[in-house]
Amino acid sequence: MLLAGTALAGLAGAAQAQTAAAQLTTAGTRIDNTASVTYSVNGTNQSTTSTTASFVVDKKVNFTVVTAQTGPTQVNLGDQNAVTTFRVTNLTNDVQDFLLDPDQQNISLGLFPGSDNFDLTSLRAYVDSNGNGRYDAGVDTQTWIDELAPDASVTVFIVGNVPNQAGAQYAYDSLRVVAAAGGQSGTQGSALIATDLNLNGADGTVDIVFADDDSDGALLGDIARNGQGRAYSGYFVAINNVALSVAKSARVLADGLGSANPKAIPGATVEYCLRVSNATLNASANGVTLNDVVPAHTTYVPGSISIGTPGALGIACVVNGSTEDDDSDDATETDGVTASFDGVAKKVVANVGTVSGGGSVAASFKVTID
Repeated sequence: MLLAGTALAGLAGAAQAQTAAAQLTTAGTRIDNTASVTYSVNGTNQSTTSTTASFVVDKKVNFTVVTAQTGPTQVNLGDQNAVTTFRVTNLTNDVQDFLLDPDQQNISLGLFPGSDNFDLTSLRAYVDSNGNGRYDAGVDTQTWIDELAPDASVTVFIVGNVPNQAGAQYAYDSLRVVAAAGGQSGTQGSALIATDLNLNGADGTVDIVFADDDSDGALLGDIARNGQGRAYSGYFVAINNVALSVAKSARVLADGLGSANPKAIPGATVEYCLRVSNATLNASANGVTLNDVVPAHTTYVPGSISIGTPGALGIACVVNGSTEDDDSDDATETDGVTASFDGVAKKVVANVGTVSGGGSVAASFKVTID
């Protein structure tokens, strides 16, 4: 991780030292100047003034884009709304909009110890609307930078979903920022087009001059003085597996004789309990499915499958659980877990869903002894 952070800082696209934009004359400022001349005619002093020479200050477009984190974001397979963080600073002598273009780079940039080998889905970029430096879903929803003042900075988040892809380890992402026209709050400006520098400047027109020097090298997708900036970050799947275990036990519930301590005699009802535990604290196991063939000399009790919170060992298998039906049609299921019994294969299937890090889930079903 330290290696990743060191390399990342060197390739983030940071600009060289800049003059503060607040010290620059604002674009569009009109500068007028006249000269005076004095002279003497037959001993009489005279003076006159020149015509006024005027021009307006042109727009010097400059800004920086840098990653605002050290090393990649650590994620787990299946994580939703995983975030990398960037910082955009306006060094232009005017208020600017900036367009945001998040993308992914399937090349090795030397940012991480490994190479890119997976992509996130639903990749998008949002502006930090409340300035707290943390992505807030439903709050940070603006997809472009609006009216950023000279010398002001804003945090931008790239947000995406991590796939459940076996072997996924590193993913590079990139934030491309494009300078756009400002001046109207709440309206996304169009990308700026630089004035042709081969043409003479027009004194009454604000020319647009790209002065961004945040080049990270043409190989990595950005060049200097193009009105665009780019920085890189990424995601690291720290864990590809978890310590998942399943403990199975059997308990005689009743023997048909009313015994206080029922015995496993023909006709007795037996509860099988499967307890799934995830000993890995910082990663969930998703899509957990249990398969259990009903053993010979027993008959499955219809409608007896239950899934939920494990109870005390040896006392109750499932507490705060739900009873599942025996069919494989799960269209009416709403509790997030499903189960079925295959009468031909004599197999119980319990889809217990996600077992969170350090958590456990229990499933039970009953049989009678033939």
